[in-house]
Amino acid sequence: MKTAKTRDNKIINIGDWVEFKADIEQCGKVIDIKGSGKNAELTLEDKDGFSGDYIGGETITHMEAKRCFK
Repeated sequence: MKTAKTRDNKIINIGDWVEFKADIEQCGKVIDIKGSGKNAELTLEDKDGFSGDYIGGETITHMEAKRCFK
């Protein structure tokens, strides 16, 4: 199973909702993981269906899906 890690060493799996910092704070669902650990490349899809790659777990935290849809 592909996994990554958040800044506080919690495991991130495909399907998890996470909050991350890019230009602004955003949240998205993890749809793919390349690599492992905090330097893994995550492909995230936001609530509007847009996806993009994000590298590094140093600024990623878990979040409940319902908070992403507020």
